[in-house]
Amino acid sequence: MSYRHFEEYNTEVTEEVKQQFERIIAAVGEDTARQGLLKTPERASKAFQFLTQGYEIDAEAILKSALFDEDYSEMVIVKDIELYSLCEHHMLPFFGKAHVAYIPKGKIVGLSKIPRVVDIFSRRLQVQERLTDQIVNAIDKVLQPEGVAVVIEASHMCMMMRGVQKQNSVTTTSGFRGAFKNIETRTEFLKLISTSLS
Repeated sequence: MSYRHFEEYNTEVTEEVKQQFERIIAAVGEDTARQGLLKTPERASKAFQFLTQGYEIDAEAILKSALFDEDYSEMVIVKDIELYSLCEHHMLPFFGKAHVAYIPKGKIVGLSKIPRVVDIFSRRLQVQERLTDQIVNAIDKVLQPEGVAVVIEASHMCMMMRGVQKQNSVTTTSGFRGAFKNIETRTEFLKLISTSLS
């Protein structure tokens, strides 16, 4: 076999979180000994570790691992990056897409590292506003470009499944640094992420 994918979990953390999920399931009135729920606490523990793995990864180190000297000085955009995160207020998912752009100043970064940075900060307990800032700040700090822009559009299950129960609402946040504070540059970016080239 030339490729094998596997997930590795800290056994102590898995056991501790598993016990907490067992208590939660029992507290809401379910039978933890029921066949369908026997392995649920362990599965939920591993799922929760997967969904919060971003705490274990250094986004700046990921960016630094693929920096290259390059004279290119026009806008670089990676758009429609899928993201999945957990709202820190209710621990319910929010999901959507991120659009990230930067204008290089002597350095470019491997394109796959931009979605990786989005994933790293998404895989934490989050609010969309902070998530947007963290992505902008990491790219700005490491690449030191002429400018950075991030727009995130997301649907929040805490608004869809509970509370106001608005299924069609979408939350948009944005962050702009450097050259993207200029209205012309910002407008170009917003036009490009809203346009389909196909």
